[in-house]
Amino acid sequence: NTVWAFATAAVAAPELFEAIAGEARTRIREFNPQAMANTVWAFATAGVAAERLFEAIAGVAVNRIGDFNTQGLANTAWAFACIGWKQSDLFTVLGSALSERLSKLKDMHKSQVYLVTVYVRVEWPHVEFPLSTHLQSLRSAYTRQEPRPS
Repeated sequence: NTVWAFATAAVAAPELFEAIAGEARTRIREFNPQAMANTVWAFATAGVAAERLFEAIAGVAVNRIGDFNTQGLANTAWAFACIGWKQSDLFTVLGSALSERLSKLKDMHKSQVYLVTVYVRVEWPHVEFPLSTHLQSLRSAYTRQEPRPS
């Protein structure tokens, strides 16, 4: 995944990200869940909020949420929170899937999920977010992590 490599290396390449976002949007239904998770993670890590790409991925991901592994769910939720996604439905679906698999998450991913939970509670205080009941254990995982980007 080219954008993953550029994001991991912290190399700014806005034209490349824009070109890949355009192509990925047209082929998103061909992506497996890991490719979707890696793509949104890379764009969020690089600070590139490709809104139309994220819209396309959100639409496909919601219907295939059961196919994501726990890391993919955590990375996807984190990426959408990082870009300031404004539709709570996606977070509710991701939160439900993560809540069912919480015991399988590593502390690093629980830390990401804690940040997502805080984001959702701030943006939509009236929404009953599935992970809110796990806030204490998620916070504990967050405080055990060394401060570094995910």
